Amino acid sequence: MELGLRDYQQECVDIINALDSGSYLVAVATGLGKTVIFSHIQRRGRMLILSHREELVWQPKKYFDCTFGVEQAAHHSDGEEVVSASVQSLIRRLDAFPPDAFDIIITDEAHHAVAESYRKIYAHFKPRLHIGFTATPNRADNVKLGEIYSSIIFERNLKWGIRHEYLSNIRCMQVDVGYDLSGVNKLGDDLNQAQLSNAVDRSFQNEAVAQAYEELAVGQTLIFASSVQHAEHLAELIDGAVVVSADTDNRNEIIERFTNREIPCLVNCMVFSEGTDMPLIETVMIARPTRNASLYTQMVGRGLRLHPDKKELHLIDCVGVTGKLDICTAPDLFGLDKLPKEVTEERMQGKLITEIEEMVEEEMHKPPDWKINMQLIDLFEKSGKYDTHDVHYVMMPDGSMNCTPDSNHLIHVQGEDMIGNSKAELFCGKVLQWATNCAPMQEVLDFVYQRLVCDFQRNKALWDLNIVKRWGALPASDSQMRYLKKLARKNKRTDIPVNNLTKYEASILIGQLV
Repeated sequence: MELGLRDYQQECVDIINALDSGSYLVAVATGLGKTVIFSHIQRRGRMLILSHREELVWQPKKYFDCTFGVEQAAHHSDGEEVVSASVQSLIRRLDAFPPDAFDIIITDEAHHAVAESYRKIYAHFKPRLHIGFTATPNRADNVKLGEIYSSIIFERNLKWGIRHEYLSNIRCMQVDVGYDLSGVNKLGDDLNQAQLSNAVDRSFQNEAVAQAYEELAVGQTLIFASSVQHAEHLAELIDGAVVVSADTDNRNEIIERFTNREIPCLVNCMVFSEGTDMPLIETVMIARPTRNASLYTQMVGRGLRLHPDKKELHLIDCVGVTGKLDICTAPDLFGLDKLPKEVTEERMQGKLITEIEEMVEEEMHKPPDWKINMQLIDLFEKSGKYDTHDVHYVMMPDGSMNCTPDSNHLIHVQGEDMIGNSKAELFCGKVLQWATNCAPMQEVLDFVYQRLVCDFQRNKALWDLNIVKRWGALPASDSQMRYLKKLARKNKRTDIPVNNLTKYEASILIGQLV
């Protein structure tokens, strides 16, 4: 099946075709057509596509116009040019394939690639090229994909897709349905599934979810439940709703009836979290709380595809008391997991995700609470086992960090990517002075520290956290305030506070305005 490529898809294909050998990652958001991309890669031999669920194994077939085999359950390949395989089946059949059987290996949903089953397959085969495709922003269990892939060679995220009108914008809503997760424990990268199901599958909460559906859902709706039983209980309360589980045999028929508006609502237990092509989804309801940002993005991603009958995606997060758990909500889709306290749930309610980002951007220009900021930096060091060398960084909502070594310069360290890499840039005003290559986060932190010591030693009091702690709480100096007012006028910023600032707050504002 020959499909014309969009400009960004052709760009990605050209990058891959120019590679001689190696293992690389491609990160494109759900709905941007990763299957179309890898179906156009030039092959010098056979191609193996690795997937982990039934729908994903069969989905690529329609994109190829060559012989296409399948390794899954009762299906066996027979020398076809392209073979799509279930990981679970292939690891039991490796003896049937010589190590050099494939020129290219494609790993679909590559955020699973560090799992032991995948590693066993990678250890067996010796392809010229291994390309992983993923739509998720990270792997929530903190296992870096750099163990498998050397670098990210192409990236188009959700924000890019919405801005360029390839994906639906998202109208965000939260509804307190009475969930009480205070007794639910963490388990691995998410929540204890049995405890979660017991906590959310209660009659009064299910009735609240059904009411939220009646009052807020628009058009064709996909609901994510915590268990099959939970899905069944919700469907009983929603007129015309159909449950889809792993045991549902006629999934394709149900999806077709849903797309034709014969079924108004599907309630599923993680069946549609990855890979299923369902363009006409106008509302996604998350009745299955998660602390796994990758999983959350996959669930919402089902509704991001454009459709002539859809103006935007309505996202309804069903929430309640979370205790000490950090549950994913809409801002996590843009990597905004450290929201300024001023961006409240009330301000976000009913807003488009792009509008929420604009609110966060506006708040980012205000002086941060330096005590909270130091706690965030400390958490960053401990969770990633990083050494910041006591550099005075300001943590931004998107996970990046800024350092202002003097009133003219700003060092920006990007948040680490899926591989575990980052990069740093030095700006003088708006002019880029230098930028590092992508490298492991610790190497970037080491480099920044070395540049600060070499180039800004005379300004150590501004970037050495140990010194900042001593002077940061003192009132801003007269010279700081005069300079700040001058910059505010120059930038036509009337929202900049000019009274009762500390030296720390004034220095941050100056660094943002130069």
